[in-house]
Amino acid sequence: MILRDLLTLGQQKLKLAHIDTAGRDARLLAAAAMEISTAQVTLKALDYVSKQQQDHFESMIEQRRNFKPVSRILGKRQFWNRWFEISPDVLDPRGDSEVLVNLALQQKADRILDLGTGSGILALTLLSEWPDALAVGVDICEKALLIAQRNAVQLEVSDRFQAQKSDWFEAVSGQFDLIVSNPPYIGEDEIPHLDPDVRLYDPMIALSPGRDALQAYQNIASDAIGYLKPGGRLLVEIGFRQGEAVRALFASNGLKSVETIQDLNGLDRVVCAIKAKTV
Repeated sequence: MILRDLLTLGQQKLKLAHIDTAGRDARLLAAAAMEISTAQVTLKALDYVSKQQQDHFESMIEQRRNFKPVSRILGKRQFWNRWFEISPDVLDPRGDSEVLVNLALQQKADRILDLGTGSGILALTLLSEWPDALAVGVDICEKALLIAQRNAVQLEVSDRFQAQKSDWFEAVSGQFDLIVSNPPYIGEDEIPHLDPDVRLYDPMIALSPGRDALQAYQNIASDAIGYLKPGGRLLVEIGFRQGEAVRALFASNGLKSVETIQDLNGLDRVVCAIKAKTV
């Protein structure tokens, strides 16, 4: 069988499974099976596919038919033009998090703390953009920290990144110019309504803090001011209905200039705040 015919069969199977991105996904999986770039899929459309490559492709198509995200199948996700390894132990990075990164980059930070670092996308992206910065990424999951460490090595920033097991600030010391976090913020009652790509494959600990969707923000707000340098910033990603509640939490814990930043769709996406230079 030639690649073009295999690709067509894969697309048809995904369409029958009502996968909206059938064409794109089949192309990505074909490239992975053939160990070529997606750009080469068209160039090699008439190339014959080996039995091993065909079996690999069909296995991946079957996984996608069961709503497993392409990034989960491939074990990697592109974010901010860089590739990050992911595993079942970390959240699959979303493009929405680029709003937080873009906001963070507006003001240079020398010391960064990433709470609930997961794959490390926030801290490691910032380190890649700021070659003199240092970052600590904390997570309660040791397996997630191993992924973050591997990503730091891959991005050649491991000498400036410390992965540390901690339940929020519990094992953190020192103060930081910037604290960032994409914490779990989905209430457990909302989980059944999530898309299967998310509900079935993202780790629950990274999605939901339990019954109270604001619990993680309460944990962050209550201690953040003690770990920020004067003038330091706190940036957290939020659910689009949580802006007002998170702003109130931050303000009631002494943080200043608390505001909500929207994404390109006009939805609340990030709450930012600063520690006053004199307190």
